[in-house]
Amino acid sequence: MLEHADLDYLNGLNPPQREAVENVQGPSMIIAGAGSGKTRVLTFRIAHLLKKHKVDPFNILSLTFTNKAAKEMRERIEGVVGNDARNLWMGTFHSVFSRILRAEAHKIGYPSHFTIYDADDSKSLIKQIVKAFGLDDKVYKPNVVFSRISSAKNRLVSWQEYNNNPVYLADDTENGKPEMGKIYREYAQRCFKADAMDFDDLLFNTNVLFRDHIDVLNKYQQRFHYVMVDEFQDTNISQYVITKKLAAVRRNICIVGDDAQSIYAFRGADIQNILNFEKDYPELKVIKLEQNYRSSKTIVNAANSVITKNKNQLRKSVWTDNTEGDLIELIKATTDNEEGKLVASAIFESKVNNQYKNSDFAILYRTNSQSRAMEEALRRNNIKYQIVGGLSFYQRKEIKDLLGYIRYSVNQNDEQALRRIINLPKRGIGAGSVEKLFVAAAETNTDLWTTLEKANTFIPGRTATAIDGFVTTIKSFKLAVEKKDAFEAASLIAKNSGLMKELYDDKTIEGRNRYENVQELLNGIKEFVENPENEDKSMAAFLQEVALLTDADNKDKEGDKDFVTMMTIHMAKGLEFKNVFIVGMEEDLFPSQMMISSRQDLEEERRLFYVAITRAESKLYLSYALTRYRFGRLKTCEPSRFLEEIDKDFLKFNQKMSSPSSSPSATYSSGAGDQYAKTFISNVQRSAPKPPPNQLLHKPSADFRPSDTSKLAVGNKVEHPKFGFGQVTEIDIQGSNKKAQISFEKAGEKTLLLSFAKLRILD
Repeated sequence: MLEHADLDYLNGLNPPQREAVENVQGPSMIIAGAGSGKTRVLTFRIAHLLKKHKVDPFNILSLTFTNKAAKEMRERIEGVVGNDARNLWMGTFHSVFSRILRAEAHKIGYPSHFTIYDADDSKSLIKQIVKAFGLDDKVYKPNVVFSRISSAKNRLVSWQEYNNNPVYLADDTENGKPEMGKIYREYAQRCFKADAMDFDDLLFNTNVLFRDHIDVLNKYQQRFHYVMVDEFQDTNISQYVITKKLAAVRRNICIVGDDAQSIYAFRGADIQNILNFEKDYPELKVIKLEQNYRSSKTIVNAANSVITKNKNQLRKSVWTDNTEGDLIELIKATTDNEEGKLVASAIFESKVNNQYKNSDFAILYRTNSQSRAMEEALRRNNIKYQIVGGLSFYQRKEIKDLLGYIRYSVNQNDEQALRRIINLPKRGIGAGSVEKLFVAAAETNTDLWTTLEKANTFIPGRTATAIDGFVTTIKSFKLAVEKKDAFEAASLIAKNSGLMKELYDDKTIEGRNRYENVQELLNGIKEFVENPENEDKSMAAFLQEVALLTDADNKDKEGDKDFVTMMTIHMAKGLEFKNVFIVGMEEDLFPSQMMISSRQDLEEERRLFYVAITRAESKLYLSYALTRYRFGRLKTCEPSRFLEEIDKDFLKFNQKMSSPSSSPSATYSSGAGDQYAKTFISNVQRSAPKPPPNQLLHKPSADFRPSDTSKLAVGNKVEHPKFGFGQVTEIDIQGSNKKAQISFEKAGEKTLLLSFAKLRILD
């Protein structure tokens, strides 16, 4: 009999949360509204299975969508039940099923040390295939082909089924890509020959394993007595089929999610998985977590008023006991640059008035390209910021170069790793010789490693000697990864490959940074080896961990520093901030012009807006611009339809505009235009607004003639036929594009692409 104290963790739960924790038998669906304490419920549910029901931790499978979420949950569970939590099968779909594949891969023709290709590897291989087939790479773009293949795998369509399906082939022909099936076949075969799987293969091949080897499926059905899936609304067909099979015997499956936060259709997520879950489990127990602990009443109610517009949803009533909170502030700007100024000024003012830190603010946008105007404005106001979703550490060239050597030392059939390192540092093996190697391997149906060892029979002279030296080097590395732990092997490879010397010899700032990045990678491998939770210290185990890292796992590495966070809304899922700015609230931007052709797409965009709103705890700002530069051209914009969908009682309108001469504290006003807001929102016009009046005032001078702007410099005074007179404040060169930021006397700040702009230089 358990002592009462053993169940103290249940006392802090509200009734629906407690029901979700204690209901452990049979299928259940926990619909968790935004900010409703979902992670807490999941944590205590697993702890309850271990503590109250004495379930062996090895018999619990808990699937999450980020490694970070799994790590945090495991630590919380450990705080309740102790070290037993370390024995749980917990992690992302990809990490858990790659672990199963490592053990069982031989049954489907793979070695246990198979390589995991990242998106760059896959796209590089596709590019090589398109070139080998003599196809137009402007038609068969690697991104497009990769997306098509990924979509097929997520629907469990093999290359054989794809090429035998007249619907797919007809669709490809209609889209001007009739060879897509042929590329898919070659891609799959090349991956198999290279002992490599891409991310989609980890799930696709798990399904193949369970389909073709009933003994293996039965083994894991008997192992996992309880199956739990977090963020179920973001699962694809492949993930759904796997979990359904694993839970088929005992039917103890618990899914947790919120259909209102399903925003990853572009990655293959199928919202029907959660909407139709009850059809597969008629005895399903549905529990709704509807109390929001994160946001103010205003924010919660505003979010509800938006999401109710979706027809395809599981109905719930999210509510909160939190304070009423401030009204949502609408910010109207003339241009996207002015929008950036107003947002920066609002942050400046709010910090002064409320003693907030930079880290209390987030700026969310629909597309990455919107960050530019925000960055410029924040810099001018000396506000520190960080952009989440940029180049991750493991995508840096110097890191991928060393990992390429490590990968090839583990798997000598890894074609992409070989292509990357065979002449790095330069050792006299040119691109022509590399292609001869691959052609020879294909023609003789020989593996790459054997072909390399025999290269001197068909490649002459110094190149053959260089290849022989490379083979000898890799043999020594191969021996190191087999005999040493990951850190010892990596240190040897980094030193003896020549990469560290080449980086050390580069005395530029960039070279020094690259050298330090490689040192940091070695530090990371050292930490991996010294982590007591990692029983397998091998290089293959480390490579698997690195390959399975996601953007979400890396996105808050600097979260303890005082920065304003900037990111796309997709990246913001699962996060929360005291103050949130959702910028670019304009038609064709948000909702995206690519997502308004069907109700299904539009409802996904509305769910994305719902996610953005519910990231805010205390204060929410929505901003839009009447004009915006897109693809180098000035575009007239209209307010987003989503603004119209928010109940007007929750809005407050800011009527102040910024001006180039204003100080930060004067450029923004919280204003009292509430009535204006109500009028504005109820009368948003679907037609484009007229250009701002100050853009119509200028009449070009009689002697106006466009000047040669190739030598335009900061400080030059200019005349524009539409915007009038102004002064150049900044020149920005990006590749072949040259832009000038100009402060016009009447039209304000403008950024003009000089290849299009007509400017008369006055001095």
